[in-house]
Amino acid sequence: MNNQRTGGESAEITRARDALRSGGAVLVTEGSGEGDTGAFVLPAGTLTAEKLIAASSFGFSDPFFVLSEPTASRLGLAVVKASKGGAWFAESFDLALAPEMPTRQYETDVAHVLADESTPAGALLRPGRVRPLVARPGGVVRRASFAEAASDLAELAGFGAGVFVPVRTRSGSPAPLAEAEEAAKQLGAPVLELSRLIAWRVARTKLIERVASVHLPSAWGDFAAIAYRSQLEADPDRVHIALVKGDLSKEDAPLVRVHSECMTGDVFGSLRCDCGPQLHAAMSMVERAGYGVVLYMRQEGRGIGLVEKLRAYELQEKGLDTVDANLALGHKPDLRDYGVGAQILKDLGITKLRLLTNNPAKIVGLQGHGLEVVERVPLEIEPNRYNKKYMTTKEDRMGHLLHLSDGEKERDQ
Repeated sequence: MNNQRTGGESAEITRARDALRSGGAVLVTEGSGEGDTGAFVLPAGTLTAEKLIAASSFGFSDPFFVLSEPTASRLGLAVVKASKGGAWFAESFDLALAPEMPTRQYETDVAHVLADESTPAGALLRPGRVRPLVARPGGVVRRASFAEAASDLAELAGFGAGVFVPVRTRSGSPAPLAEAEEAAKQLGAPVLELSRLIAWRVARTKLIERVASVHLPSAWGDFAAIAYRSQLEADPDRVHIALVKGDLSKEDAPLVRVHSECMTGDVFGSLRCDCGPQLHAAMSMVERAGYGVVLYMRQEGRGIGLVEKLRAYELQEKGLDTVDANLALGHKPDLRDYGVGAQILKDLGITKLRLLTNNPAKIVGLQGHGLEVVERVPLEIEPNRYNKKYMTTKEDRMGHLLHLSDGEKERDQ
């Protein structure tokens, strides 16, 4: 896929913005894999009944309207904020002289009224049959959903409200991605993966805040421990920690390890993985180098969380490897994101680095957020009898550069 940047935007983002500004639709997809689906995002400010009819006929669905929290406040609509990852809603309303049964023309009028910044609160009759969604502050960075995507794209295109139509089958279930993409072709709508929009927003949104810095002498070196809070974390105590060695301004490309949290390995010394030994080896190597960072990211279980990791362990005990166990639980093999980590490194003054890793994907992830990895420094740990299969899977199926000997590998027969 072509991701060439144009004027600071990816080509995909530019196509989506231009399509909306010209009155067209954009198909936003959850991803590109089996089970993913999509929704048409439409331009609220210039929406026509004909365009809404076309999108709704392909989507077999009614439109959803999306407001920002400030817009809902300006219109005098109370916001109901769901806990955790649920959707936010605004108070229901109708327009004056609303028809007895909503029509696509009426829904188009609603879109225009919501997108018009001069609309006064008195223009809306409450309660009513229209109940718009409310995008969370930070958009798709805070919640990866079609609602937040519609709000972000509306803002990008210069509209005050978003509209989206989920693509469904005639039975009402989410349509397979192939059907959604075929509908997009017939509508002439560009396709934009949600992950692309998230990456674009992350690159333009400050997600981190320094909250504490202390001296931390340890068994593996003497560091400054700097705590960073991320906007993406609902729990304010769930902070990322940068262990910093030396004056980083004196080193053009300091040694850096980006280590994802592993409670079982890092804290309890589990032999099922190589995480704990990798963390301690990295700390020792940075200590010897005299300058560098060990960045401890709260991305337990390659991003799936502790409970799901333990469930994956249960499946591994039944014979699955670490990749298939994740897939069986409905997760991708690796859900880690390096956008927050990249912002932390930049906040520490790092733009070039020597990266301690065996994982080429980590290099790509950091470089994708504007850091220059000038050297990959291996961090290989000798396998033990409990993690041979895990290490073999990392090398054979996840592309890690481990150079295991035949005697160190364990494969299913």
